[in-house]
Amino acid sequence: MNQTIVNDKYKVSPFYVFFLVHSMQIGLGVLSFQRDLAKVTGTDGWISIILAGLIVHILIWVIYKIFSMVPGDIISANNHAFGKWMGNFFSLLFILYFFVLGMTIIIGYINILHVWMFDEVPSWMFALVFLILIYYIISGGFRSVTGITFLSLIASYWLLFIPLYTLKFAYFTDLLPIFNHTLLEIMKGTRTTSLSMLGFEMILMFYPFIKNAEKTQKYAHGGALATTLLILFIYFVSKAFYSQSLLVLTLWPTLTLSSIIELPFIQRFEYITVSWWALVIIPNMVIPLWAASRGVKRLFNVQQKYPLWAMSIIILLINIFLFDFEALDILNKLINPYSVSFLVLYLPFLFIILSIKNLRKRL
Repeated sequence: MNQTIVNDKYKVSPFYVFFLVHSMQIGLGVLSFQRDLAKVTGTDGWISIILAGLIVHILIWVIYKIFSMVPGDIISANNHAFGKWMGNFFSLLFILYFFVLGMTIIIGYINILHVWMFDEVPSWMFALVFLILIYYIISGGFRSVTGITFLSLIASYWLLFIPLYTLKFAYFTDLLPIFNHTLLEIMKGTRTTSLSMLGFEMILMFYPFIKNAEKTQKYAHGGALATTLLILFIYFVSKAFYSQSLLVLTLWPTLTLSSIIELPFIQRFEYITVSWWALVIIPNMVIPLWAASRGVKRLFNVQQKYPLWAMSIIILLINIFLFDFEALDILNKLINPYSVSFLVLYLPFLFIILSIKNLRKRL
Protein backbone atom coordinates (compact mmCIF):
# COMPACT_ATOMS: atom_id res chain seq x y z
CA MET A 1 0.00 0.00 0.00
CA ASN A 2 2.83 2.38 0.75
CA GLN A 3 4.82 1.49 -2.36
CA THR A 4 5.52 4.62 -4.36
CA ILE A 5 7.87 3.29 -7.04
CA VAL A 6 6.65 4.47 -10.44
CA ASN A 7 7.77 2.92 -13.71
CA ASP A 8 9.87 5.29 -15.83
CA LYS A 9 7.44 5.00 -18.74
CA TYR A 10 4.81 6.79 -16.62
CA LYS A 11 7.15 9.62 -15.60
CA VAL A 12 7.54 13.04 -17.23
CA SER A 13 10.63 15.14 -17.87
CA PRO A 14 11.88 17.42 -15.06
CA PHE A 15 11.17 20.76 -16.79
CA TYR A 16 7.42 19.99 -16.82
CA VAL A 17 7.41 20.75 -13.09
CA PHE A 18 7.57 24.44 -14.08
CA PHE A 19 4.31 24.15 -16.03
CA LEU A 20 2.59 21.92 -13.47
CA VAL A 21 3.23 24.43 -10.67
CA HIS A 22 2.66 27.60 -12.72
CA SER A 23 -0.50 26.35 -14.43
CA MET A 24 -2.03 25.10 -11.18
CA GLN A 25 -1.53 28.53 -9.56
CA ILE A 26 -3.23 30.40 -12.41
CA GLY A 27 -6.92 29.77 -11.99
CA LEU A 28 -9.99 31.44 -10.59
CA GLY A 29 -7.95 33.46 -8.09
CA VAL A 30 -6.30 35.49 -10.86
CA LEU A 31 -9.73 36.75 -11.91
CA SER A 32 -10.70 38.29 -8.57
CA PHE A 33 -7.72 38.60 -6.20
CA GLN A 34 -7.36 42.37 -6.84
CA ARG A 35 -10.76 43.07 -5.32
CA ASP A 36 -10.07 41.27 -2.05
CA LEU A 37 -6.55 42.68 -1.89
CA ALA A 38 -7.72 46.26 -2.50
CA LYS A 39 -10.18 46.01 0.38
CA VAL A 40 -7.38 45.20 2.83
CA THR A 41 -4.20 46.88 1.57
CA GLY A 42 -5.21 49.35 -1.15
CA THR A 43 -2.12 50.67 -2.93
CA ASP A 44 0.23 48.53 -0.82
CA GLY A 45 -1.09 45.27 -2.20
CA TRP A 46 2.13 44.67 -4.11
CA ILE A 47 3.94 44.16 -0.79
CA SER A 48 1.48 41.44 0.17
CA ILE A 49 1.96 39.73 -3.21
CA ILE A 50 5.74 39.66 -2.80
CA LEU A 51 5.45 38.29 0.75
CA ALA A 52 2.98 35.63 -0.41
CA GLY A 53 5.42 34.66 -3.16
CA LEU A 54 8.23 34.32 -0.62
CA ILE A 55 6.06 32.08 1.57
CA VAL A 56 5.33 29.86 -1.43
CA HIS A 57 9.06 29.55 -2.20
CA ILE A 58 9.80 28.62 1.42
CA LEU A 59 7.09 25.95 1.39
CA ILE A 60 8.40 24.52 -1.90
CA TRP A 61 11.85 24.30 -0.28
CA VAL A 62 10.27 22.51 2.70
CA ILE A 63 8.49 20.03 0.40
CA TYR A 64 11.72 19.10 -1.36
CA LYS A 65 13.52 18.77 1.97
CA ILE A 66 10.77 16.38 3.14
CA PHE A 67 11.18 14.23 0.05
CA SER A 68 14.95 14.23 0.39
CA MET A 69 14.38 12.39 3.67
CA VAL A 70 11.41 10.25 2.58
CA PRO A 71 11.27 9.74 -1.21
CA GLY A 72 7.73 9.23 -2.47
CA ASP A 73 4.62 11.28 -1.88
CA ILE A 74 2.82 12.91 1.06
CA ILE A 75 1.28 9.56 2.07
CA SER A 76 4.72 7.98 2.42
CA ALA A 77 5.96 11.00 4.39
CA ASN A 78 2.95 10.98 6.73
CA ASN A 79 3.26 7.24 7.43
CA HIS A 80 6.99 7.53 8.06
CA ALA A 81 6.49 10.47 10.44
CA PHE A 82 3.40 9.38 12.40
CA GLY A 83 2.91 5.67 11.75
CA LYS A 84 0.19 3.97 9.76
CA TRP A 85 -3.02 5.08 11.49
CA MET A 86 -2.17 8.66 12.36
CA GLY A 87 -0.33 9.04 9.04
CA ASN A 88 -3.39 7.79 7.14
CA PHE A 89 -5.55 10.30 9.03
CA PHE A 90 -3.40 13.23 7.87
CA SER A 91 -3.30 11.74 4.35
CA LEU A 92 -7.11 11.65 4.33
CA LEU A 93 -7.12 15.35 5.20
CA PHE A 94 -4.94 16.04 2.17
CA ILE A 95 -7.17 13.89 -0.05
CA LEU A 96 -10.24 15.78 1.18
CA TYR A 97 -8.46 19.08 0.56
CA PHE A 98 -7.50 18.09 -3.00
CA PHE A 99 -11.07 16.97 -3.72
CA VAL A 100 -12.71 20.11 -2.30
CA LEU A 101 -10.21 22.31 -4.16
CA GLY A 102 -11.00 20.62 -7.48
CA MET A 103 -14.75 20.81 -6.82
CA THR A 104 -14.52 24.50 -5.87
CA ILE A 105 -12.72 25.30 -9.12
CA ILE A 106 -15.31 23.44 -11.23
CA ILE A 107 -18.28 25.11 -9.53
CA GLY A 108 -16.53 28.50 -9.52
CA TYR A 109 -15.99 28.44 -13.27
CA ILE A 110 -19.57 27.27 -13.88
CA ASN A 111 -20.70 30.28 -11.84
CA ILE A 112 -18.68 32.57 -14.13
CA LEU A 113 -20.26 30.96 -17.20
CA HIS A 114 -23.71 31.59 -15.70
CA VAL A 115 -23.05 35.23 -14.91
CA TRP A 116 -21.27 36.16 -18.13
CA MET A 117 -22.74 33.96 -20.84
CA PHE A 118 -25.27 31.17 -20.22
CA ASP A 119 -27.52 32.17 -17.34
CA GLU A 120 -30.31 29.70 -18.23
CA VAL A 121 -28.21 26.56 -18.74
CA PRO A 122 -28.41 24.24 -15.68
CA SER A 123 -25.22 23.87 -13.66
CA TRP A 124 -25.29 20.08 -13.90
CA MET A 125 -25.01 20.19 -17.70
CA PHE A 126 -21.75 22.15 -17.52
CA ALA A 127 -20.53 19.91 -14.70
CA LEU A 128 -21.29 16.77 -16.72
CA VAL A 129 -19.29 18.04 -19.70
CA PHE A 130 -16.31 19.00 -17.54
CA LEU A 131 -16.39 15.75 -15.56
CA ILE A 132 -16.41 13.62 -18.72
CA LEU A 133 -13.42 15.59 -20.01
CA ILE A 134 -11.62 15.32 -16.65
CA TYR A 135 -12.21 11.56 -16.50
CA TYR A 136 -10.92 11.13 -20.05
CA ILE A 137 -7.72 13.08 -19.29
CA ILE A 138 -7.01 11.34 -15.98
CA SER A 139 -7.69 7.92 -17.53
CA GLY A 140 -4.74 8.56 -19.84
CA GLY A 141 -2.40 8.67 -16.86
CA PHE A 142 -0.22 11.40 -15.43
CA ARG A 143 1.56 11.93 -18.74
CA SER A 144 -1.77 12.96 -20.28
CA VAL A 145 -2.46 15.27 -17.34
CA THR A 146 0.95 16.90 -17.84
CA GLY A 147 0.48 17.22 -21.60
CA ILE A 148 -2.86 18.99 -21.22
CA THR A 149 -1.34 21.28 -18.57
CA PHE A 150 1.56 22.21 -20.85
CA LEU A 151 -0.63 22.85 -23.92
CA SER A 152 -3.26 24.85 -22.03
CA LEU A 153 -0.65 27.17 -20.52
CA ILE A 154 1.19 27.76 -23.80
CA ALA A 155 -2.08 28.37 -25.68
CA SER A 156 -3.36 30.85 -23.09
CA TYR A 157 -0.53 33.33 -22.71
CA TRP A 158 -1.97 35.50 -25.50
CA LEU A 159 -4.49 36.63 -22.84
CA LEU A 160 -1.75 38.95 -21.51
CA PHE A 161 -2.73 41.13 -24.46
CA ILE A 162 -5.82 42.20 -22.46
CA PRO A 163 -4.08 43.95 -19.53
CA LEU A 164 -1.48 45.34 -21.96
CA TYR A 165 -4.27 46.83 -24.07
CA THR A 166 -5.82 48.58 -21.06
CA LEU A 167 -2.56 50.35 -20.16
CA LYS A 168 -3.47 53.23 -22.47
CA PHE A 169 -6.43 54.00 -20.17
CA ALA A 170 -4.37 53.68 -16.98
CA TYR A 171 -3.67 56.41 -14.43
CA PHE A 172 -0.49 55.37 -12.65
CA THR A 173 -0.96 58.03 -9.99
CA ASP A 174 -3.61 55.65 -8.57
CA LEU A 175 -0.72 53.45 -7.43
CA LEU A 176 0.17 56.11 -4.84
CA PRO A 177 0.60 56.53 -1.92
CA ILE A 178 2.71 53.58 -0.82
CA PHE A 179 3.71 52.32 2.63
CA ASN A 180 0.57 53.76 4.20
CA HIS A 181 -0.82 50.52 5.69
CA THR A 182 0.01 48.73 8.91
CA LEU A 183 1.96 45.49 9.10
CA LEU A 184 -1.22 43.69 10.22
CA GLU A 185 -3.06 44.89 7.10
CA ILE A 186 -0.16 43.80 4.89
CA MET A 187 -0.20 40.33 6.49
CA LYS A 188 -3.97 40.06 5.98
CA GLY A 189 -3.39 40.96 2.35
CA THR A 190 -0.67 38.29 2.15
CA ARG A 191 -3.15 35.68 3.35
CA THR A 192 -5.70 36.89 0.79
CA THR A 193 -3.14 36.67 -2.02
CA SER A 194 -1.91 33.28 -0.85
CA LEU A 195 -5.34 31.86 -1.67
CA SER A 196 -4.70 32.86 -5.29
CA MET A 197 -1.27 31.18 -5.29
CA LEU A 198 -2.32 27.75 -4.06
CA GLY A 199 -1.50 24.83 -6.32
CA PHE A 200 2.21 24.32 -5.68
CA GLU A 201 1.26 21.76 -3.02
CA MET A 202 0.27 19.32 -5.79
CA ILE A 203 3.99 18.44 -5.80
CA LEU A 204 3.13 16.41 -2.71
CA MET A 205 1.35 13.88 -4.94
CA PHE A 206 3.02 14.03 -8.34
CA TYR A 207 6.63 14.04 -7.06
CA PRO A 208 7.13 10.28 -7.79
CA PHE A 209 6.02 10.84 -11.40
CA ILE A 210 8.92 13.18 -12.21
CA LYS A 211 12.19 11.88 -13.61
CA ASN A 212 15.13 12.82 -11.36
CA ALA A 213 12.60 14.55 -9.12
CA GLU A 214 15.22 15.51 -6.53
CA LYS A 215 16.81 17.80 -9.15
CA THR A 216 13.61 19.61 -10.17
CA GLN A 217 13.39 22.11 -7.33
CA LYS A 218 14.62 24.95 -9.56
CA TYR A 219 11.72 24.33 -11.96
CA ALA A 220 9.21 24.42 -9.10
CA HIS A 221 10.67 27.71 -7.87
CA GLY A 222 10.64 29.01 -11.45
CA GLY A 223 6.94 28.22 -11.82
CA ALA A 224 6.12 29.95 -8.53
CA LEU A 225 8.22 32.99 -9.51
CA ALA A 226 6.43 33.24 -12.87
CA THR A 227 3.10 33.21 -11.03
CA THR A 228 4.22 35.92 -8.59
CA LEU A 229 5.41 38.18 -11.42
CA LEU A 230 2.18 37.61 -13.37
CA ILE A 231 0.02 38.45 -10.35
CA LEU A 232 2.12 41.55 -9.67
CA PHE A 233 1.66 42.68 -13.28
CA ILE A 234 -2.11 42.14 -13.23
CA TYR A 235 -2.37 43.91 -9.87
CA PHE A 236 -0.48 47.02 -11.07
CA VAL A 237 -2.57 47.20 -14.25
CA SER A 238 -5.82 46.81 -12.32
CA LYS A 239 -4.89 49.43 -9.74
CA ALA A 240 -3.93 51.86 -12.49
CA PHE A 241 -7.10 51.19 -14.47
CA TYR A 242 -9.72 51.09 -11.70
CA SER A 243 -10.22 53.63 -8.97
CA GLN A 244 -10.01 52.24 -5.44
CA SER A 245 -13.77 52.53 -4.88
CA LEU A 246 -14.58 50.85 -8.21
CA LEU A 247 -12.07 48.05 -7.74
CA VAL A 248 -13.56 46.90 -4.42
CA LEU A 249 -16.99 46.73 -6.09
CA THR A 250 -15.89 44.80 -9.20
CA LEU A 251 -16.42 41.06 -8.70
CA TRP A 252 -14.01 39.84 -11.42
CA PRO A 253 -11.67 42.73 -12.26
CA THR A 254 -9.49 40.72 -14.65
CA LEU A 255 -12.47 39.63 -16.74
CA THR A 256 -14.02 43.09 -16.66
CA LEU A 257 -10.84 44.53 -18.21
CA SER A 258 -11.64 42.64 -21.41
CA SER A 259 -15.05 44.30 -21.76
CA ILE A 260 -13.47 47.59 -22.88
CA ILE A 261 -11.70 46.00 -25.87
CA GLU A 262 -13.38 46.96 -29.13
CA LEU A 263 -12.65 45.14 -32.38
CA PRO A 264 -14.43 45.67 -35.72
CA PHE A 265 -15.24 41.96 -36.12
CA ILE A 266 -16.51 41.20 -32.58
CA GLN A 267 -18.82 43.16 -30.30
CA ARG A 268 -18.34 41.37 -26.96
CA PHE A 269 -14.66 40.48 -26.54
CA GLU A 270 -15.27 39.31 -22.97
CA TYR A 271 -17.11 36.29 -24.39
CA ILE A 272 -13.84 35.16 -25.96
CA THR A 273 -12.01 35.70 -22.67
CA VAL A 274 -14.54 33.74 -20.60
CA SER A 275 -14.64 30.90 -23.14
CA TRP A 276 -10.86 30.71 -23.49
CA TRP A 277 -10.49 30.70 -19.73
CA ALA A 278 -11.90 27.16 -19.83
CA LEU A 279 -8.56 26.14 -21.32
CA VAL A 280 -6.73 27.90 -18.49
CA ILE A 281 -8.91 26.33 -15.83
CA ILE A 282 -8.89 22.70 -17.05
CA PRO A 283 -5.53 21.84 -15.35
CA ASN A 284 -6.92 23.40 -12.15
CA MET A 285 -9.80 20.93 -12.34
CA VAL A 286 -7.81 17.89 -13.47
CA ILE A 287 -4.72 17.98 -11.22
CA PRO A 288 -6.51 18.19 -7.82
CA LEU A 289 -8.97 15.41 -8.75
CA TRP A 290 -6.09 13.30 -10.06
CA ALA A 291 -4.25 13.90 -6.76
CA ALA A 292 -7.34 13.06 -4.68
CA SER A 293 -8.15 9.86 -6.60
CA ARG A 294 -4.46 8.86 -6.62
CA GLY A 295 -4.40 9.35 -2.85
CA VAL A 296 -7.42 7.07 -2.38
CA LYS A 297 -5.75 4.48 -4.61
CA ARG A 298 -2.60 4.63 -2.48
CA LEU A 299 -4.44 4.42 0.84
CA PHE A 300 -7.00 1.72 0.04
CA ASN A 301 -5.29 -0.17 -2.79
CA VAL A 302 -8.15 0.26 -5.29
CA GLN A 303 -8.09 1.18 -8.96
CA GLN A 304 -7.96 4.94 -9.43
CA LYS A 305 -11.05 5.00 -11.62
CA TYR A 306 -13.35 3.99 -8.75
CA PRO A 307 -12.66 6.97 -6.44
CA LEU A 308 -12.70 9.20 -9.53
CA TRP A 309 -16.20 7.93 -10.39
CA ALA A 310 -17.36 8.53 -6.81
CA MET A 311 -15.93 12.07 -6.74
CA SER A 312 -17.50 12.87 -10.12
CA ILE A 313 -20.92 11.68 -8.91
CA ILE A 314 -20.65 13.81 -5.75
CA ILE A 315 -19.74 16.91 -7.79
CA LEU A 316 -22.60 16.23 -10.22
CA LEU A 317 -25.13 15.75 -7.41
CA ILE A 318 -24.04 18.99 -5.75
CA ASN A 319 -24.60 20.81 -9.05
CA ILE A 320 -28.03 19.22 -9.41
CA PHE A 321 -29.36 19.90 -5.91
CA LEU A 322 -27.56 23.15 -5.09
CA PHE A 323 -27.44 26.28 -7.21
CA ASP A 324 -23.84 26.90 -8.25
CA PHE A 325 -23.50 30.17 -6.32
CA GLU A 326 -24.87 28.54 -3.15
CA ALA A 327 -22.48 25.60 -3.46
CA LEU A 328 -19.59 27.95 -4.25
CA ASP A 329 -20.30 30.04 -1.15
CA ILE A 330 -20.30 26.92 1.04
CA LEU A 331 -17.10 25.58 -0.50
CA ASN A 332 -15.32 28.93 -0.21
CA LYS A 333 -16.22 29.07 3.48
CA LEU A 334 -14.73 25.59 3.86
CA ILE A 335 -11.51 25.98 1.92
CA ASN A 336 -10.57 29.67 2.15
CA PRO A 337 -10.09 30.14 5.90
CA TYR A 338 -8.22 26.89 6.46
CA SER A 339 -6.27 25.81 3.37
CA VAL A 340 -3.43 28.33 3.61
CA SER A 341 -3.14 28.01 7.39
CA PHE A 342 -3.13 24.21 7.13
CA LEU A 343 -0.31 24.15 4.57
CA VAL A 344 1.76 26.86 6.26
CA LEU A 345 1.56 25.10 9.63
CA TYR A 346 1.53 21.42 8.68
CA LEU A 347 4.36 21.22 6.14
CA PRO A 348 7.02 22.79 8.43
CA PHE A 349 5.67 20.63 11.29
CA LEU A 350 6.06 17.49 9.16
CA PHE A 351 9.56 18.60 8.16
CA ILE A 352 10.56 19.06 11.82
CA ILE A 353 9.19 15.63 12.83
CA LEU A 354 11.03 13.89 9.99
CA SER A 355 14.24 15.78 10.79
CA ILE A 356 14.05 14.69 14.44
CA LYS A 357 13.46 11.06 13.44
CA ASN A 358 16.40 11.15 11.03
CA LEU A 359 18.61 12.71 13.69
CA ARG A 360 17.70 9.97 16.17
CA LYS A 361 18.66 7.31 13.64
CA ARG A 362 22.07 8.87 13.14
CA LEU A 363 22.65 9.02 16.87
